[in-house]
This record gives sequence, structure tokens and C-alpha cells, in this order.
Amino acid sequence: MSTNVLRTADGWWVLRGDRAVPVGTKAATTAELIADRAAVRQAALSGEAGTPVADLVVLSPVTTPCRVVAQMVNYRSHARDSGFTGDIPPAFFRKASGSVSGPGEAIVRPSHVKFLDYEIELGLVMGAPLPVGTVVEERDLPSYVAGLVITNDVSARDVQLTKTQFYESKSYPTFTPTGPHLALLEPEDFARLLDLRLKLSVNGELRQDRTLADMIVRPAQALTLLARFQTLDPGDLLLTGTPGGTALKAPPKPVEKIGALLPPAVKWKAFFRSQARNPHYLRTGDVITATISTADGRIDLGGQRTPVTDASRDPR
Repeated sequence: MSTNVLRTADGWWVLRGDRAVPVGTKAATTAELIADRAAVRQAALSGEAGTPVADLVVLSPVTTPCRVVAQMVNYRSHARDSGFTGDIPPAFFRKASGSVSGPGEAIVRPSHVKFLDYEIELGLVMGAPLPVGTVVEERDLPSYVAGLVITNDVSARDVQLTKTQFYESKSYPTFTPTGPHLALLEPEDFARLLDLRLKLSVNGELRQDRTLADMIVRPAQALTLLARFQTLDPGDLLLTGTPGGTALKAPPKPVEKIGALLPPAVKWKAFFRSQARNPHYLRTGDVITATISTADGRIDLGGQRTPVTDASRDPR
């Protein structure tokens, strides 16, 4: 069964119910913690009463700097929302690791961003090097993936679409809330991946709700495709795509065909005029909650609760 680990400013903790036991390790990074699984196991088996989790200020269990890579349009429901038909070629993009933030930290919208969107994603945390040229079969996943985390691939859609710029639009500070749990998996847990259900709500309204069975390119194949050109190391993070239900959706086909005939400046002005009427984009004061777990709780990545603020109101 998976072991859930938390990180605070004071170190690492193993979760046991509503209490947490400190891990006796000198690990400062996620990679170092993964290498010290013996200390994690010792804490999990300890008879220590532990500390109430409610008393802890939990940080992202993925430490930075690290590589943060993401899969694009990797759920059938998201592909439909995005207007894709037929086969979708697998695609990846990078995010700045400076975008990684904690599971309760506010998402800060830059002052120039008007269309802020959410994307719940399952994050794979690497436990071993993935050299270029590696072929990963399903049975090999436990050899490369150490654990799982909740991530939210927050996106500035007006930057992404007008500049066709994924890196900038998804890399602002706080644009990758991560955690709370790093679920360190045992080999038998990998058979349950497709049972994981991703759920995201905004102000209590359910927006995204799908299992990994909706995924197009599954983790083993994704790692194989990524290893054609990208090395990964322990502690690196792969975001595996989001289900349907994001605020951004493709316009109807007739509108899209008309838009293609317009000059870019005119097209985007018209598109964002219509998007301004979409109530699902994030606004200051919104609160996003996100969970990923199996129905029986065998794998449970905890829950995020991230408020949305803007740069003018953020104390940083």
C-alpha cells in the first residue's frame, strides 16, 4: 500500500490518519527523500503518536529546482472540449519549476492576465534516471516512478493563445500548485492507476471529474515518448494532462472557420470578447479544491485548497 509523505519547513512527515510522524532523514530534496525510503518505512512503522496534520503548514512535496514537463491534450474529454477530432499526436511542453507552489498557497494572477484557467493533473514523480532512448513497459513503471502528486496546471489563456506560448502562459509563480501528499507507491499499487479519479471544484461547483481511464497516452507510453529526447532524473515531475471541464473550450466549427479568415488581431479581439462572457474563468476570491484518489482510498493524494488573488493584492 502507498505511503503518504508531507513536507514542511521543518522536514518530512509520514501521514497516519489525521496525524503525521517525522521522518528521521537528512534529505533536503525530494530526490534525496526517495533515496532514503528506509527512513520513510521506519517512520511509517513507528509507534510514535505524531503531530496533528491540522497543526502543520504543508509545502509542495516536490522540491525545486527540478524539471517540470507536461503532456498536452491527453484526455479524450479534454480533446473534445478543445475541438480535436481523429488521432491526436502526443505532445509535451516544459514549465518553469519556479511555478511550483504549495497545496494551500494562493494562486497569484499577474496584472496583465485576464483569462486565468485551471487544469487538475496527476503528477508523476520520478524515482530513477530516465536516460534518452529508454523504453518503458507497463511492468517497468515501478522502476522509474516513485510516487504521485496532485498538480494544477494553471494557465494564462490570453498569453497562451495569442502568443502560442505554453512556457510563459503556464510558468508564472504559483501556477503549479502541488501536493499535499507525495504518495510513494509499492509495485502492486501501479495496477490501480486507471482507478484514480481526478476532481476539481471552484467555489464548491464541480468542474472536472474523470478517472485515468479517460487518458489517451498512459504513463508508460508517455515516458517512452518523452525519453526520445528528454532525460529525467529522480525528483523531476511529469504532469500527465487534464480532463475536460476547463473554462477554455473551442468555439463552434462555423465560428472557427470564420475566425480563420480574419486577421490575427481582429480574430483574437473577437474571441476574447466572447470569452469575457464565460463565467468559468478564475477570478480574485475564487477558491479551487482538487482531489485525486481511488474509490477505496488505497491511493489518496489528499486535497488542495488554493484561493485566487491578483498581483496587486498579494503581499509578496
